[in-house]
Amino acid sequence: MKSICVYCGSNAGNKPIYAERAAAFGARIAKENLALVYGGGNVGLMGIVADAALEAGGEVVGVIPQQLVEWEVAHRGVTRLEIVANMHERKARMFDLSDGFVALPGGFGTLDEMFEMLTWRQLGLGDKPCAFFDVDGFYQPLVAMMDRMVAERFLHADQRADLWHGDDMDALFSWLRAYEPAQASKWMDEKRRKELR
Repeated sequence: MKSICVYCGSNAGNKPIYAERAAAFGARIAKENLALVYGGGNVGLMGIVADAALEAGGEVVGVIPQQLVEWEVAHRGVTRLEIVANMHERKARMFDLSDGFVALPGGFGTLDEMFEMLTWRQLGLGDKPCAFFDVDGFYQPLVAMMDRMVAERFLHADQRADLWHGDDMDALFSWLRAYEPAQASKWMDEKRRKELR
């Protein structure tokens, strides 16, 4: 493992702990001798994570669509800033640059990016670890929803278990480094479309 992609908010949220934990996480990535790959902004939790990694001597690679360069205020102080054409290219490039994915608190964009990585992994398009670093219980309702997906047979239990969730930074980094992907099929039953016709 050489790099970690962090998805997080371009806003800082309404609790100081979000910024505090984001800064601690960015610094920890650098101390683990890992590069930080992120969305390229200098605002909100995005900027906090990047600045903390840089201050700790880490490498930081930002990937940002041209449309958002001014809107999100692109971070010009990162090790490398890659400007891409659109969000689809951004996600694909971040996937290529990263060995694992971690979501800190954020909004629609954070969930969109993380769930796309989870979907790709589920479909066999990738086998990289995905984790929700929970801060102050932010992701508890989402985790409950994923557990309901398992209970209602829309998600395989092994694939749910393949997703790390918690607030222990030491445990998260240990899990990332030891990760082995689940081998579960996306399909809950053996039936296929041709058998249902």
